[in-house]
Amino acid sequence: MTAPKLFSPGPIMVKENVRTALTHYDICHRSPEFEELFARATDKINKLFKADDSYRSVIISGSGTSSNETVLSSIFNEGEKVLLIRNGEFGQRLLEIIQKYEIPLVDCEFEWAEYPSIDRVEELLKANPDVKVIAMVYHETSTGMINPVKAVGELAKKYDKWFYVDCVSAAAGELIDVKDMNITFATSVGGKCLGAYPGSAYICGSKEALETLTSEMGKNVYLNLAKHYLKAEECNQTPNTPNVNLFWALDVALDNALADGGVEARVARYKECSGILREGLKKMGLKFLLEDEEKMSTTVTSVFLPEGKDLVQFINDMDAEGYTIYAGKGKYEAMGMFQVANMGEIYPDDCREFLKVIERVLA
Repeated sequence: MTAPKLFSPGPIMVKENVRTALTHYDICHRSPEFEELFARATDKINKLFKADDSYRSVIISGSGTSSNETVLSSIFNEGEKVLLIRNGEFGQRLLEIIQKYEIPLVDCEFEWAEYPSIDRVEELLKANPDVKVIAMVYHETSTGMINPVKAVGELAKKYDKWFYVDCVSAAAGELIDVKDMNITFATSVGGKCLGAYPGSAYICGSKEALETLTSEMGKNVYLNLAKHYLKAEECNQTPNTPNVNLFWALDVALDNALADGGVEARVARYKECSGILREGLKKMGLKFLLEDEEKMSTTVTSVFLPEGKDLVQFINDMDAEGYTIYAGKGKYEAMGMFQVANMGEIYPDDCREFLKVIERVLA
């Protein structure tokens, strides 16, 4: 079998040195070597988020959702409220977690692909002064929209709220500065823009906030942020057995992202690739879900098939050509929308070749 080319928003194609890292010799997770690996990787995660030493990062063995659930299940005392800003599938995922743990909710819902109104967020903050945390998704992958994190962070600072941001599809793909954006907790995972694998999730949190947490606040045993933080601070360890092999790959992927111009260089490559893709798709007469390209991410483009084309057939035909793309989620799938991602080991020439294939398949 020939390896498919993954133009899908995770998992992604990885660099060869990341794949090779999985073959590292076996070590025990309760060993000095693992503790050194943990310390190195978490220090690099801080750098990824432009965090200073007032932040601490931890690594969770699980998908991106596991890091989100770790935060949301761990940071509330009984009766404390969250204000959730949502406008897509992954905002809905945060809602599901919040409801499952019965956290009191102020729901700031917008239509999918609707840009959140800062005025409305502020109105809800004024009307609900007892809100403890504002929560939102940075890159709403279901539409490809970048949400107004910087502006919401300014509100969080103004009203003295914690600010939790799901950065799963944004870390290493967008320029994120947790200090400048007033982010209290940021989450992500290796198998997206960073260029590692699913199963290596991570959290970067403010030490000031982390120090207030207790393990009793956590409503989950394995995904308990206080336990992860205390163990990391005590001895660069995890409270339970982690997926050690993925730590090696994550560490190498972090090196790749921080080297040769750092995250800025990676984001510049992603922007160049998405620019090539969008220009080519426009030339084919295809329409985008988002009309304002300023609100589009650097790595995901949501596109509608021409009228009369069958989405399932199109995706199968692309698969037969060796290219994996995603169907749109929710109502957009019925509207013939597909998504093209340029995360991971995708470069400008790959995008040009992809455009040739998609044009041939559409014809």
